[in-house]
Amino acid sequence: MIIKNSLVYQEDKTFQKGELILENGVFQTTATDTKDVIDAQDCYAIPGLVDIHFHGCMGYDFCDGTKQAIEKIAEYEASVGVTTIVPATMTIQTDQLAQVMQTAGEYENEKGAKLEGINMEGPFINSDKKGAQDAKYIRNCSIEMYQQFQRLSNGLIKLVDIAPETNDAFDFIAAIKGQTTISIAHTCADYETANLAFQKGASHVTHLYNAMLPFSHREPGVVGAAFDNKHTYVELICDGVHIHPCVVRATFAMFGEDRIVFISDSMRATGLKDGQYTLGGQEVAVRGNRATLVKGNALAGSVTNLADCVRTAVQKMEIPLESAVACATINPAKSIGIYDKCGSITPGKAADVVLLNKDLSLRAVFINGKQINI
Repeated sequence: MIIKNSLVYQEDKTFQKGELILENGVFQTTATDTKDVIDAQDCYAIPGLVDIHFHGCMGYDFCDGTKQAIEKIAEYEASVGVTTIVPATMTIQTDQLAQVMQTAGEYENEKGAKLEGINMEGPFINSDKKGAQDAKYIRNCSIEMYQQFQRLSNGLIKLVDIAPETNDAFDFIAAIKGQTTISIAHTCADYETANLAFQKGASHVTHLYNAMLPFSHREPGVVGAAFDNKHTYVELICDGVHIHPCVVRATFAMFGEDRIVFISDSMRATGLKDGQYTLGGQEVAVRGNRATLVKGNALAGSVTNLADCVRTAVQKMEIPLESAVACATINPAKSIGIYDKCGSITPGKAADVVLLNKDLSLRAVFINGKQINI
């Protein structure tokens, strides 16, 4: 297949007019079949989006622990242009988490977005910054639990979240660094503690600004420590609810476009109407684009998919399209070590590509070189 006349997103984060060749499931430099041609005049061609932190959509949650849930999530995500998924767990009972891991490890992609990993968001966090996580099941970092879950999931855990100020956190970092990306999350860590965690092996921050101490002129906290450790990626939820547009712009000025990872943090209500839903076993009220716990009113993830977060960043937050695309493709793939598979339009990589109209509305999605129904 040849896609011609589009503005193709390059690895150097620019757009250039050209054509794409999709054959044998990967991007190619030359075409052997010139019969199947799509004219993408006036379209942007960008890599398939990569969401490394979200919980669910269309009434399903990854923590449902069923193959049907993963399949329905994968179908929806693909339909909006997210072609690679790394769904996140919640802080729930250990046996339930084990079931989630085993189900994911046994899952075989037949359609929809590709399951490339698991984001283990709970339970190694601080209850004082639990957000929508269930405090009953929060525990100290456990190397044994992580290893058990990694076996059950067939090595799918690509990201594990910790609060570095909690017991056993630094032993945990020392034991697993280099195996899985370690992210600081749901934490009361001060600058010194977070800085040490980054120096010891952490390299990621979960939903920056949310569920952590604020960034201030005398107490810079996790945000300041992340800024000082240049190998660190930081997540942003650009749904228009979690972070003010001014702060998004300031974060780009502070961290630069190479270190920011857009995530959706979407929960099961995404794609559905307002109403009552659940997240991690807790009741959630959804009104418009805001999801909050019924008890306590804390934000409970988002109801916005990653593609809409990109649109919001560009159209409402003044982030350049070139930067926003990098934050939803290149950076998340690099941050968890899957950039050899996805995240850019590069010969030899999986032919996952999204065509956008000039207004950023969706025109077409291709996964492994095949166009899907949207």
